[in-house]
Amino acid sequence: MPILSSNTKNNFEVDLTNIEGDGNFPCPKCGLFISPDDLTTKVYTILSIEGKDDNPTSMVIQCNKCKSIINLNGFDV
Repeated sequence: MPILSSNTKNNFEVDLTNIEGDGNFPCPKCGLFISPDDLTTKVYTILSIEGKDDNPTSMVIQCNKCKSIINLNGFDV
């Protein structure tokens, strides 16, 4: 299964189970480095989170550089 797929020109899906390390990945469109450890809103904005409490099952973020919508799935539950 690929790490990412594109549904439209600015809408991407990233499967975190295929990413090695601690979840860092480049934006699929512009290449800006996205890190789950970044607690600011300089690089990306969280648009929605699905799941319970501190255990997300999926998340939708937006890259603040190119405005791409990135659907993240494959969180450890």
